[in-house]
Amino acid sequence: MKSITLQQKTITTPERKNVALVAHDNMKPALIEWAEKHKEKLIKHNLMATGTTGNLMQKQLKVPVQSLISGPLGGDQQLGGLIAEGKIDVLIFFWDPFEPMPHDPDIKALLRVAAVWNIPIACSVSSANFLVTSPLFESEFERQIPDYEKYLQERL
Repeated sequence: MKSITLQQKTITTPERKNVALVAHDNMKPALIEWAEKHKEKLIKHNLMATGTTGNLMQKQLKVPVQSLISGPLGGDQQLGGLIAEGKIDVLIFFWDPFEPMPHDPDIKALLRVAAVWNIPIACSVSSANFLVTSPLFESEFERQIPDYEKYLQERL
C-alpha cells in the first residue's frame, strides 16, 4: 500500500479559539470539575462539546456551549469532520482508559484526525492543565497542517 505524503502549509490559529470538550461517562465529573477551575480561561473561547457533555457543561458552568450530538450516536465523527474543516483548534477529550467503548473506532478516528490536522489535544487533567496554562492558549500561534489544495492539484 502506497503511503500518502502531503505537503504542509503554515496557518495561524487565532487568539479566540474553537475548543472542543468531550468526556466519556466516567470522566464527565472530572471534566466538569476541571472546566470549573479553568472557567475564566475557557470563556474567552468558543466552546463546543458532544451532546451530553455539552449539556452538562452549559448547565454547570452557566456559559454557552455549542452541543453536537452524543458521541456514540456520531458526535465523535461530527467533531472529526469539524477538525478536518478547520473549525476546531483545540481538543480536550477526557476518555476512559479502563472502560472499553462500543464506539472505540470512532474515538480512534477522532484522535487520528486531530493528529493529522495538528491541533493540540489533552486527554487527562494534567495534559489539559498544561494546555490551558500555555501562553499559546490565549494568543495566536502558527502550526503546520496538510496542504490539501496542493495535494488535489498534484493528483490531477
